[in-house]
Amino acid sequence: MLPLIVLLLHVSAVCSDSHSLWYYKTVVSAPGSGLPEYSSVGYVDDREIVNYNSDSGREQPKVQWMEKMEDGYWEEQTQIGKENEAVMRHNVRTAMVRFNQSGGLHILQVMTGCELRDDGGVTGYHQFGYDGREFLALDTETWTYVPTMAQAQITVQRWNNPDIEVGERWKNYLEIECTEFLKKHVENGREDLERRVRPQVKVSGQEKGDTVKLHCQVYGFHPRAVDVKWIKNEEDEVHSYETTHVLPNPDGTYQIRVSAEVTPKDGDRYSCYVDHRSLEEPLNIVWEPEKSSVWVIAVVVAVVVLNVVTIALGGFIFHRKKKVGYKTTSTSDISSDTSSNCNNPGKA
Repeated sequence: MLPLIVLLLHVSAVCSDSHSLWYYKTVVSAPGSGLPEYSSVGYVDDREIVNYNSDSGREQPKVQWMEKMEDGYWEEQTQIGKENEAVMRHNVRTAMVRFNQSGGLHILQVMTGCELRDDGGVTGYHQFGYDGREFLALDTETWTYVPTMAQAQITVQRWNNPDIEVGERWKNYLEIECTEFLKKHVENGREDLERRVRPQVKVSGQEKGDTVKLHCQVYGFHPRAVDVKWIKNEEDEVHSYETTHVLPNPDGTYQIRVSAEVTPKDGDRYSCYVDHRSLEEPLNIVWEPEKSSVWVIAVVVAVVVLNVVTIALGGFIFHRKKKVGYKTTSTSDISSDTSSNCNNPGKA
C-alpha cells in the first residue's frame, strides 16, 4: 500500500485545559488500496467523534455523547459529507494533472481545525498534503496560502486573489464557527474528555558492558498529554535515544515508552520523570541497577497487560451547519469552500 502520512494527534501542554476540533479528509485516486476511496474523520482533542466514508455514505457518531446533537444534525452532516466527497474526488484528479500523472494510486489529504487555548486564544489550520508530502497551507498570520510544492502555485495564486479572498473566509470560519462547535462538543463530552486517570510507571535497564539501556514505560493514563524523560542525579536531563508516540489502549487510556542509553559512573542515579494532569506532583521513579532484570512498579502493585491498538488514519505530521457560500473557482483549479463543521476542503 502507498504510505499514508501518519496522523499525530495534537498534544497540548500537560497542565493545559485547551481543546481542539479537527477534521482529517483523505481521498485516493483509484480503488484497490484497501481504504475507502474517501473518508472524513472528526476529532475533539484525541477522541474520534464522527466518521463519514464512501462505503457507508453517512456521517456517523463514534462516541455516545455526540448523540446529544440536535435533530437534523446527522442528515445535514451526511449531505455535507457527500458534497465534500465530490470536491475531494475532483481535487485529486486535478492534482494528478498538475504532477503530470495519468494513472496509479495517489492520495490527497486535508487537515482542517481549530484549537481553543486555555488563555482564550484561538488557533486555526487549513492544510493540504499530496502523496505523503505537504502541498499548501494557510498562513494564519496573514490569512494567505503558502505553497510548499511548485505544483501548488496555481492554486495559491488564485486563492490569494483579493477578489476571491479564500483566506479571509476561512479566517471567519476557523475563529468563529469552528470554535462555537468545539465549545458545544466539549460541553456535551466534558465528563469523557476531561476525566483524569493517573499513569502507572515501570522502569528497567538492560546492561551491556559499560553501558545501560534504560526504559521507562508509562501507561494507563488519561488525558493523552504527558511529559516523560530520564533524569541524571535529579537535575540533568538525559538524551533519549528512542521515544515512542503516545499510543492508545483498548480501555481509552494511553501509553508511551521513553528509552535512554547511558554509561553510569559511581554515584550516578537515574530516574524517570513523569508529569501528567492527573498528578498533584510529578513522579520520579528511580532505576536501581541491582534490580535491572525486573520491572519496578509505581502507582499500582499489579502489572496490567495492555494490548496496543494501532490506528491507521489519513492526516498530517504538522509542527494539530450551514455551508458558507462564496465565489467558487474554475473546475480546472483547486477550489476551497467553507462549511460550519470544518468538513468542506474545497476544490483544488
